[in-house]
Amino acid sequence: MNNNIQILKPFGPSVIKVKIPEKILKELNNYIDDVVENQIKSKELDHGHKLIGDVTQEFKLENELSKKIGWIDFLAACVSKWILTVSNKKITKFSLINSWVVRQFENEYNPVHHHSGHISGAGFLKLPKSFGEFVQKKEKDYLGGTLNLIHGSHQFLSNSVYTIKPEVGDFYFFPHYLMHSVYPFKGTSEERRSISFNGLIDDEIFRNI
Repeated sequence: MNNNIQILKPFGPSVIKVKIPEKILKELNNYIDDVVENQIKSKELDHGHKLIGDVTQEFKLENELSKKIGWIDFLAACVSKWILTVSNKKITKFSLINSWVVRQFENEYNPVHHHSGHISGAGFLKLPKSFGEFVQKKEKDYLGGTLNLIHGSHQFLSNSVYTIKPEVGDFYFFPHYLMHSVYPFKGTSEERRSISFNGLIDDEIFRNI
C-alpha cells in the first residue's frame, strides 16, 4: 500500500503570512510614536468612532506617509503575488481604501467583525512581553491578545477558527469578508500595536476567482 499522501485544501479562503520589511516596520513605529505625542495630530487622524473595537486609540495612516515609506507598494506587491499564486491571474490594479493603527492595552478587545473592499489584512508592530495566563493555569494555550480568523462552522477535519499568536513584523492578508476578532489580554501595562488595511483589486478578478 502506498502511504504517500497529498493534503489538499479545496474549501475555504486562503490566507497568506508575510514579514513587514524591517525598514517599513521601523518607520511605521517612529511615525506612530510621533502621532501619539502630538495631541492635535492624534485628534485629526482619530478613527475610533468608525471602528468597532473597545481600545485606547485607533487612527488612520496618512496617504502621503503610506506612499513615502513604501507601505502601499509593499501591500500591492504581496496582494499581487498572492492572487497570482492561487489563481494564476495577474491583477492590474491595487487601490488602498484605508490603513489604520490600533493601540490596544490591558482588558481591551476587538469583537468579531469584517471589513470592506476586496482584500484586507492585519499585522503586528509592537507587543507586550506577555499577554497573561489562565487563572486556573490550565494546560492550554492562552488566547489573550491573539488574532482569530473565523470561517464557517466547526466540522469533521475542518476547524472554523484559525488562531494567530502575534509576532512583531508578521502580517496576514485575507479576503475582506473573513470574520475576525482580537481577545483581551491582562497582566501588563504594555501596548499591543497593530496595523490593518482595506484595499481593492480588479473587480472582474475579485468576482471570478
